Amino acid sequence: MLKKVILRGISGFPLGLAIGYTISIITSLIWAGGYYSPCVPELAQMMGSEINAVMLQAFLCGMLGSGCAAGSVIWEVEKWGLAKQTGIYFLIISVMMMPIAYITYWMEHSLKGVLSYFGMFACIYAVIWIVQYTIIRHHIKKLNETLHQQNRETL
Repeated sequence: MLKKVILRGISGFPLGLAIGYTISIITSLIWAGGYYSPCVPELAQMMGSEINAVMLQAFLCGMLGSGCAAGSVIWEVEKWGLAKQTGIYFLIISVMMMPIAYITYWMEHSLKGVLSYFGMFACIYAVIWIVQYTIIRHHIKKLNETLHQQNRETL
């Protein structure tokens, strides 16, 4: 399992970079008035320059991708129930996401900002979980129907 965690972590880094870059493009389209804004101004100010801020943000996006990918092995621990897998995975990505979001100024640096960001994060997690659960449940239903049909044909 450790080998799987490491391999997924390595493959998750470029995925995290790609997602972070895509999000910066989308947020620029929405809020930057026709300009590309690779990071929030507060991060550039804290880091002393925009390039330093972008390098830090890129690295942290990659690390977030690595953590999410490595943590995905949780879903393969068959002896754990779905509730335990869901809770542990949520904990893993929360522990990674919240400090990264704070460091990169993706959230307001106040209690209200942290709580609202966490609330949005939890809602997005729940929506993605429900969508994936529904899709998997649909695939299982189709698979069972196929197996029942094959059993009837065999008899």
